[in-house]
Amino acid sequence: MKLQPSASVSKKYLNIDVSEIESLIRPFSFIKQEFEPLYVELNSKNGNLKKMLIRDLKLDECSKLLKLIRNRYLNANDFDEVKDFYDIVGARVYAELLSWYRKRVKDPYNFVGICNGDLIAYANGRLLNENINISLHTIAFEQGYRAGAVLYYVKCYYCFECLHQKEFWSTFESYYGWQNWGLRMALPSYPWPDYQHELGGSRIFCLTSEYWHQYVKSYLSEMYGITLIKKVPSEILEKNSSFNISII
Repeated sequence: MKLQPSASVSKKYLNIDVSEIESLIRPFSFIKQEFEPLYVELNSKNGNLKKMLIRDLKLDECSKLLKLIRNRYLNANDFDEVKDFYDIVGARVYAELLSWYRKRVKDPYNFVGICNGDLIAYANGRLLNENINISLHTIAFEQGYRAGAVLYYVKCYYCFECLHQKEFWSTFESYYGWQNWGLRMALPSYPWPDYQHELGGSRIFCLTSEYWHQYVKSYLSEMYGITLIKKVPSEILEKNSSFNISII
């Protein structure tokens, strides 16, 4: 779009430093809250025990996780053979990680679940404002340990126990995710399409602070017998200070 200036100008063309443009394009983060690492003890169906550390994903670890998502979910040989919506989940998670790495998303958070240096789960979201927390995705890379359920619960914990927000908004691409969290947590939904989740305009399943404290806070222990442990031994922190992606 071009419009003629309404006054005479000394310079017809301007050179702009891209660092000045970046300040207009980049969405700055406003809500700051450190997430203190936690750990849980997980039992598989065959009786194996794992101690999973839950911590923030580091920015310099992003490239490894991008590689995992790309190789595991986005390189399918047959488009029609993809199951459980992992193609769209993988594509969206890849874009969300990349937007965080390239600083194109406001107030994101990224949690990883690591056992003995092996990445087994990932979850992310972002903060819409001081009151509303938006859940984006939760992925378990190793099945049978309830790692995905734990990471989703930790996002709720972060919302209500760390940030003291009022609402946690979710939507679900897969039937499995809706059953595990939407149905089993008995999450009500806002009237649709008046209210839409930012993930494609889907329904918003909303967990409120009141409902969390009255009922859902005990979900992890009641459903799976799992408890978040706040005092993480230094041995667990050291073992999981980094992670590998041998599970591709």
